[in-house]
Amino acid sequence: MRSAASHGFSALARGYLQQFPEEAARQIETAPVGELVPLFSREAAVRAIPVFDRLASNVAADLLQALPPDTARRIVAGMDPVRAASVLGWLDEPARSTLLESLEPAQARDLRAMAEYPPDTAGRLMDPRVLAFREKATAGEALARLRAVRGRAVADVFLTAEDGQLVGRVGLDDLAVAPPGETLGALSTAPASIAATAAAADVVALLTDRRLTSLPVVDFEGRLLGVIRHDTLVTTAQQDVAADIQAMVGASREERALSRVSFAVRKRLPWLEINLLTAFLAAGVVGLFEATITKFTALAVLLPVVAGQSGNTGAQALAVTMRGLALREIRVAQWPRVARKELTVAFLNGVAIAVTTSVCVLYWSGSPGLAFVIGSAMVLSMIAAGVAGVIIPMMLTSFGQDPAQSSSIVLTTVTDVVGFASFLGIATALSGVL
Repeated sequence: MRSAASHGFSALARGYLQQFPEEAARQIETAPVGELVPLFSREAAVRAIPVFDRLASNVAADLLQALPPDTARRIVAGMDPVRAASVLGWLDEPARSTLLESLEPAQARDLRAMAEYPPDTAGRLMDPRVLAFREKATAGEALARLRAVRGRAVADVFLTAEDGQLVGRVGLDDLAVAPPGETLGALSTAPASIAATAAAADVVALLTDRRLTSLPVVDFEGRLLGVIRHDTLVTTAQQDVAADIQAMVGASREERALSRVSFAVRKRLPWLEINLLTAFLAAGVVGLFEATITKFTALAVLLPVVAGQSGNTGAQALAVTMRGLALREIRVAQWPRVARKELTVAFLNGVAIAVTTSVCVLYWSGSPGLAFVIGSAMVLSMIAAGVAGVIIPMMLTSFGQDPAQSSSIVLTTVTDVVGFASFLGIATALSGVL
């Protein structure tokens, strides 16, 4: 009876892994590794691979290390090479070497070569299992070879010269309708390609500009090394956007939700220290007007209003500019045009917000002078914030720095300092009418 129940649970687990790999991966990531080893040790590799392809790389690596060596070998051998290289990158060197030595020599060589490329480069994203043909090969021969490797996602086939240099591309749709005796050279078009050492951001840019289904990766001499497939391109674009969001608030691009605490602290703490220094700078500006604040305490109440509105204005301009730079919609040389546009937008929004704020302050305080001061400061600080939201990422880009990494912190400093200085400076100058 117990054996039948055990068999039933095993069948249920097997069906769950096969039919719902994404949901299974989410559940597995929250479970202790020790509880998962018996499950994956019993399952055939073919049923475990779809789940491993969806696990976070560090979780998959921990689980691989805990599994029996033969089970781990069969799982890695069947994984997508891009995912396998990412998972192997989380293993310690001895464990990685042992696992690679257990694989077929050709596969181990490909994975070692991919691991040599830095993270977030085209070489780490490519699939080395690329179909390459000579220009004299026929459409019929190419289709026969494609049928032999069915199950692999193929959108294009690539043509290479005798020395391995990439010389052409043939889309699968063109190949399918071509006469069997037509040569691939007659069907080919000039291919877009990218160097293996190119950054992932350049891969995303090329995808966006060319609307590619796959992107061949070449070495410095133009020899074909692999291909980045469309699903990897889309995933890379999503990860690039997510990394920008993390970087804008001072978190590392490499940090994940399940990263080690020591790694997260090491990457975040320096930016928090920098942010603290900028906060003291803003506080120093407020301190310069201590006498004015002591005399007119209402100014202290209204300081967050000015800082908040200028901060939001700057963040809006920064987000639009960052998107434009990331998608190559704008270039650094176009900063005057973009800055003029944001200045105009900030001025119009500033006037509208200033009117609303002045009316509210007049009703609250009964002081026309205070209403005029905060209205004027609102317009000035929002204009400065809008222009800063354009200039800061443009300047960082022109200096070869990542604009996402520190733009937000610099912008916060600018908006706070300008907002406080304009509001308290105007209040000090017009203290007689408050």
